[in-house]
Amino acid sequence: MKILLQHMLPKQRLTALAGRIAGAEGGPVTTRLIRWFVRTYAVDMSEAADADVRSYASFNAFFTRPLKAGARPITGADFACPVDGAISQFGAIDDHHIVQAKGHRFTTTELVGGDATLAARFRHGSFANLYLSPKDYHRIHMPCDGTLLRMIYVPGTLFSVNPTTARGVPNLFARNERVVCVFDSPDHGPFVMVLVGATIVGSMATVWHGVVNPRRAHGASQWDYAGRDIVLRKGEEMGRFLLGSTVVMLFGRGVIAFDDGWQPERPVRLGEPMGVAPTG
Repeated sequence: MKILLQHMLPKQRLTALAGRIAGAEGGPVTTRLIRWFVRTYAVDMSEAADADVRSYASFNAFFTRPLKAGARPITGADFACPVDGAISQFGAIDDHHIVQAKGHRFTTTELVGGDATLAARFRHGSFANLYLSPKDYHRIHMPCDGTLLRMIYVPGTLFSVNPTTARGVPNLFARNERVVCVFDSPDHGPFVMVLVGATIVGSMATVWHGVVNPRRAHGASQWDYAGRDIVLRKGEEMGRFLLGSTVVMLFGRGVIAFDDGWQPERPVRLGEPMGVAPTG
């Protein structure tokens, strides 16, 4: 019934409304909304750089709040977890297929917006799908050093991306709106970070561009950053969600051996070990 309701809801209009509310500076009304959200979702404000909910002019400012310095130490392992959240699925890319949930798969080509040449670089590689719940810290950081090569905005629908929907909506991550960020690592080769939109996700932003989708387009857009020397180090912020969603990462073949402690549905935190480069 929850999935059927999502098919029926005017998701684009709801998302636009949520975006306007989240961006509004409503004084005491905004503060009451934030207090309700903190209470309802058990948000741990002790980790925030500013724990006083009255200091946030808008809900978006609260939702994308920075953490205290040192709150998330970055591992010395080759790959660091880029977000606070939970593991949806991870593992090997079967030829060019990624597991969304039991019984559901989608292709890397679909995920990156139809670019078969880009997708081919990750054939038989590895993937990880990480879900951010409403209570989580919503800035996204780098899993390893990378030089930005391209960014692709892919319009799409706006289903929720929670675990229930992931189990019930085929091709969920490859049909929702998304921002595909293509990097090259000096040590690990090409990798992709895909920011997946969802119902009431007001927008997605990157540190080099700002808000990518202030007005939702009907066609894909691309930006070429080759030669611009935009280099981000492991653990640095690369983007954020204005309301929560999912990050999908793609790595090349033989690039990453995931941490032994990783398993589906396990909570994860920014900076913890995600994996190492295989030896031999």
